[in-house]
Amino acid sequence: MSEFMQYPDRVILMVDLAEVVAAQLNTAIAARGQASLAVPGGSTPGPFLRALAGQDVAWEKVNVLLSDERFVDEASPRSNTRLLKETLLQGRAAAARLVPMVLAGDTPEEVLDALIMGIKPALPLDVLVLGMGEDMHTASLFPGADRLDEALAGDAPPLLPMRARGAGEPRITLTAPVLRAAKNVHVLIVGPAKIAALEKALIDGPEAEAPVRVVLNLPDTEIHYAE
Repeated sequence: MSEFMQYPDRVILMVDLAEVVAAQLNTAIAARGQASLAVPGGSTPGPFLRALAGQDVAWEKVNVLLSDERFVDEASPRSNTRLLKETLLQGRAAAARLVPMVLAGDTPEEVLDALIMGIKPALPLDVLVLGMGEDMHTASLFPGADRLDEALAGDAPPLLPMRARGAGEPRITLTAPVLRAAKNVHVLIVGPAKIAALEKALIDGPEAEAPVRVVLNLPDTEIHYAE
């Protein structure tokens, strides 16, 4: 069962999680000469990503990718890739290798094969940090999404396009097998609405109803929470 960790405030959470993730990346680099890290988009993880950028890591040996991305141009304020470059990939951490999660094209399907070829060398992930929505989605695995069952399957490809009512744009997301295979998994949540959603997600039930269960049901997942 996952481990729940509550912090006095969000600042302490973000700094502590950054230190934990940096240590896990350093362990992977020491063992294999490189490490792979996947992080969430959205506004909540920004302070964590900035704190992580300041950690003592051999960033030139780290592959960095997003857990999911909106199918938008990087110039868009909705782009998670843009957020990542403005927060994590700064200073020494700018030396990390950014693994693309979106390419130019008319549809996600058009660029999917090229994206999968790009991320395969970075798998399995050494560290995976995820967020969770109030609807209990994680990455872009949304309840009711058009290809959710396919993405939850044990034989799913590493990436799939995803469209859902609450998603806005089409998305490209890591699938359940990639999430389950990560060596270290962290779920970052803040605020009372998210803790209420977490309590529902921790009740036994189908993953399709609460896709975050993909990682909550793993034995070593750490949940990091602050009001």
